[in-house]
Amino acid sequence: MMRYLQSREESVSLVRQVLAAMGQHDAAFNPVTFAVFYDHLAGINPPLSQALSRVQRQSPRLDNGALHRLYDEHVADAGAEADGGGAADGTRSQRIQVDMQRLMKEIAQSAERTGHAAGLFDEQLEGLSNALRTDRDELVPQLDAAREGTQVMRDSVHTLQQQVQAAQREIERLRADLERTREESMLDPLTQVLNRRGFDQRMQLLQREPPPDGCVHGLVMIDIDHFKRVNDQHGHTVGDRVLAGLGTLLRTMPQEPGMTCARYGGEEFAILLPATTLDKAKTLAETVRTRVRGIRLRDRQTQAVALSFTVSAGVAAWRVGEDLDTWLSCADAALYRAKAAGRDRVVVA
Repeated sequence: MMRYLQSREESVSLVRQVLAAMGQHDAAFNPVTFAVFYDHLAGINPPLSQALSRVQRQSPRLDNGALHRLYDEHVADAGAEADGGGAADGTRSQRIQVDMQRLMKEIAQSAERTGHAAGLFDEQLEGLSNALRTDRDELVPQLDAAREGTQVMRDSVHTLQQQVQAAQREIERLRADLERTREESMLDPLTQVLNRRGFDQRMQLLQREPPPDGCVHGLVMIDIDHFKRVNDQHGHTVGDRVLAGLGTLLRTMPQEPGMTCARYGGEEFAILLPATTLDKAKTLAETVRTRVRGIRLRDRQTQAVALSFTVSAGVAAWRVGEDLDTWLSCADAALYRAKAAGRDRVVVA
């Protein structure tokens, strides 16, 4: 998923670039326009940048409609699609956008005041210039007026600088808040790993990052063995504890660089391993399988062991040029071979 990892200095520079870019188009200065150009100029949203380039080739100056379409298709936080809390996420996102709208309005008002002061100062300088050319008796009052105008201009510029700096800090906070909302919308609430939407986005991003020579992108599909039996015999509350336990294991095990864990659906989980080898992916799957065997669910009243469970896993590699559906199908096929061979094992495609 996208992450806003810029330092304070980098983000301040980006805000300046974003405002400059917004000024080259016909769209209003609002959070939607800001978000589109921020993601584009930060280089963190390749699909958006590609779409923006295509649209600008047809129409160099973008209007509100074009920017809103880009925002909806490539930036918007689709919180309502997430599992649980969708309405709350949408409300939170709307609040953040309202706050950003307020900040940008304040900046515009401060800039307008500074522009007004600059206009008055320009008139004073014009009067001084005329006095120098004509009547020396008018020179002293004109100099006094110019001195006062200089101070007013200096104060106005200082106020604008403070306003912009305060707004930049606030925008950084709001962007961080929005990023947290986006991340939460992609988490499965029960297991606290990525949900299906987050997993699909991560796969698509990985497809745009070819692995280095000698490496592959690895995919491990994991399924809890006899999970229906767990629900039937122990109830869905215990079934949820099994799912949550596997989620905790995946979140707390040693993380490989770029490793992503997700609940793919139901009792099926997935692990993405960028720039790895099939042997490393298999080793990781075996580690998960072995650690799951050590999980013991206890009765909360007696503390007696109530349940243990196992998982099966399939491992597949993605290579440049292969579509994502084929990759998933290979891993799924390996997973079902593991189940057919007796479960509690790992099979490599």
